[in-house]
Amino acid sequence: MHVPDGFINAPVSAVTGVVAAAAVAVSLRGARRELGASAGPGGSERTAPLAGLVAAFIFAVQMLNFPVAAGTSGHLLGGALAAILVGPYTGVLCVSVVLLMQGVLFADGGLTALGVNITDMAIVTVLVAYGLFRGLVKVLPRRRGSVTAASFVAALVSVPAAAVAFTAMYAIGGTTDVSIGKVASAMIGVHVLIGIGEAVITALTVGAVIAVRPDLVYGARGLSAPLKLRVGGELVDAPAQAPTPAPVAARSTRKVWITGIVASLVLAGFVSFYASANPDGLEKVAHDKGIDRKTEDHAAKDSPLADYGVKDISDARLSGGLAGVIGVGATVVVGSGVFYVVRRRRDHGATRSGQVQETA
Repeated sequence: MHVPDGFINAPVSAVTGVVAAAAVAVSLRGARRELGASAGPGGSERTAPLAGLVAAFIFAVQMLNFPVAAGTSGHLLGGALAAILVGPYTGVLCVSVVLLMQGVLFADGGLTALGVNITDMAIVTVLVAYGLFRGLVKVLPRRRGSVTAASFVAALVSVPAAAVAFTAMYAIGGTTDVSIGKVASAMIGVHVLIGIGEAVITALTVGAVIAVRPDLVYGARGLSAPLKLRVGGELVDAPAQAPTPAPVAARSTRKVWITGIVASLVLAGFVSFYASANPDGLEKVAHDKGIDRKTEDHAAKDSPLADYGVKDISDARLSGGLAGVIGVGATVVVGSGVFYVVRRRRDHGATRSGQVQETA
C-alpha cells in the first residue's frame, strides 16, 4: 500500500507530513520507556538491536507479495507485528524507518507522499492494531495462546483500517475525479483479503517468538501465569516467597538476533524471487479506478537499487537478491542506530535525574 507521488495533492500531503512528524516525535519519547522497560544492565545494547531487527524483518517480509485474488497480490504492512513485539511507540518508528529506506533507496512510495505513507501504514495500523490487541488480551485467558490469537485479530483488522484511512485522505486530496464510493468498496474489499495474510504472518511470528523467548514480546509482558507447585498430586499457586528464575533481562538475546537476521536475509535475498509479481491491492485499485492517472515519477527513480534490483546486474535472481540483502542490512543498521540513540538518551536522562536526587 505504498502511495506514490501524485495520488494525493500537495496540501493534504503537507498536512499528513506534519502529522507524521508529530507522531514520530511523540514516538521517540515513548520509545525511550519501551526500550528501557525491563532492560536491566546493558539494556540498550540488547533492546536497540532487537528493535532494529524487527524493522529489518518487516522490510524483508514486505518483499514477499502473496496472491489474494485474480491479478492482485498483497504484502505485510507490519504495524501490528511491530507494536506487539516491541511496543506501539517503537512500532511506529520501526515501520517509519522501513518506509524511509524503501522510499530513498528503492523508489518505493513517493517522497512527497512519505507523510501519507507513514500516517497510513505506521500510525493508523499501530493505533488500531495495538488498541484492539490490548482490549482482547484483557478479556481472554491469561496465557500465551491468547496473545497469539489477539495478534491474529489485531493484524487482520489493521489492514482494512489502513485502506479506510487512505480512502479518507483520497476523498479530501485526491488528484483525480473518481467515485469515492467505488474506491472505498474496492480498497476495503481487497484489503480484507490481504488482512488475512497479514494476520497469519503476524500470528506465526509472534507465536514463534513467544515459544522461545516470551520475555521479548512487549505485548506479552505481565501476562505470565503464576508459578505452580505440585502438592499432594495437585497443582497450586506457589507462595510469593518461592524462588523465582533469574531476571529474563540478563539472558542473552544473541541467538534470537542472529536467527532473525538470517531469516530476514534468506527471505529478502532468496525467497523474494518467488513472490507474486501481480500488483498489490492499492496498485490494482488505482489502475482499475483511474486513481493513477496523475502519478508522478519518483525522485529516486534512477537510484542504483530502484524497483528492488541492483543496477547493471542483468540476472534478475541475483539482482533482486542483492537488493534485498542490501535493504535488510541498511534497515537494521539505521534502525538499530536510531533506537540505540533513543535508548542512550533515556539512560543519560535517568543518570542525570539520579545525580540531582543524590545532590539534593
